[in-house]
Amino acid sequence: MAYFMGIDIGSGTSKGVVTRDGEVLAYHLLPSGANYRAAAEKLRAELLAKAKLSSQDIAYTVATGQGSASVPYSDGQVTDIRCCARGISKIFPSARTVIDVQAQSSQVIRLGERGQVVNFVVSEKCAAGSGRFLEVIANVLQVELEDIGPLSLKSKRPVAFTTGCAVFGESEAISRVAEGNAKEDILAGVHQALADKISTLVERVGLEKDCTISGGGALDIGLVRSIEEKLSLKLLVPPQPQLVTALGAAIMAEEMAA
Repeated sequence: MAYFMGIDIGSGTSKGVVTRDGEVLAYHLLPSGANYRAAAEKLRAELLAKAKLSSQDIAYTVATGQGSASVPYSDGQVTDIRCCARGISKIFPSARTVIDVQAQSSQVIRLGERGQVVNFVVSEKCAAGSGRFLEVIANVLQVELEDIGPLSLKSKRPVAFTTGCAVFGESEAISRVAEGNAKEDILAGVHQALADKISTLVERVGLEKDCTISGGGALDIGLVRSIEEKLSLKLLVPPQPQLVTALGAAIMAEEMAA
């Protein structure tokens, strides 16, 4: 019985998956921190413990993500674009467009029928196009990150954000608080601003249904709803959107070992 491991070392969170016959046997998530190598080692230890396996049981490991070069035990590295595509294709075979909202960037990927990458575009380096923007605003408003989505859905008058920069966006949020705007209205405005940026990426790639969303941003129901309204469609949301790329890496591991 062969086991395979997919390791996704992101800028904010590291994710890992162990598969057997293409199905998830174990998974784990932990903060990446400043030391990607240490995060990778700890992630493997947790995965093996959950799967009740030893390192010798893993036939092949693929690493992906920003810190993929810091995974000492990987047998190969694959770009997060390709891994995300394969992971989504496994979960949603009908998906043709993927919106992947990560901590430091957002990317939109067009898929072929077999889950191959047909086209893709990545947001500029500014954090205003990523989940980091939400973290910045949550800190300003003193709201827990997991509460952002539900709170924003209570908004009656979303605040318009005029800046496309996370740094200036933080200053703008502080100004909006000082003006007496409700937290939910500020959050709804941030979601709309992020949805605007993401829709621009979608236009560049060319939207084709079904459309799905992955990454940590998919955990924010307010952001998901804002994107749906902007694109006038219903997004497919994986049960565990943060694990999509790691799953894709494990699938690639199985293929590369063949």
